[in-house]
Amino acid sequence: MSIIGLFFLAVGLAMDAFAVAIGIGLNLNKKTRNKALTVGLYFGFFQGAMPLIGYFTANIFAESVSQYSDWIAFALLFIIGAKMVWSSFEKDKPAELSTSPSQMLLLSVATSIDALAVGVSFALVNVNIFLAVLVIGVVTFAISAAGVRIGSIFGEKYKTQAMLAGGVVLIVIGVSVLLN
Repeated sequence: MSIIGLFFLAVGLAMDAFAVAIGIGLNLNKKTRNKALTVGLYFGFFQGAMPLIGYFTANIFAESVSQYSDWIAFALLFIIGAKMVWSSFEKDKPAELSTSPSQMLLLSVATSIDALAVGVSFALVNVNIFLAVLVIGVVTFAISAAGVRIGSIFGEKYKTQAMLAGGVVLIVIGVSVLLN
């Protein structure tokens, strides 16, 4: 696979992380630099690590991953999205997507399960896995960090509506995982 092909694959894999990063950014004030770096590092690391795991464990996990990965991603994204939608209707302060380690871990796994399956497919073709992991991780880092910044700009004016929209987007991403 060419470097250009890897780049476009990385962009495709990063789109769900980008959407979630926007949701995180919606809750932030102007001080987003550190949060953007945190989100980018989590998502970039997991998007890069999952293909590597899939590549080296293709024979063991191929059936298990393909059988349950869609449902796991759906459940995680649906639960987090539903929580956001629900909290957008609360009169008090709405719940937020945070950058706490536990929430970032859940979000990172949910958005990178498809990358695990890509890693399994890499084992079947002639791909430089280390170059692929590097490209996927760096692209996801950059796109996710940008998503946090974009979300914070939009969220300053429309926080409640943005929380509702962000929750709906997560649910839609989860449902689309099941339908594809």
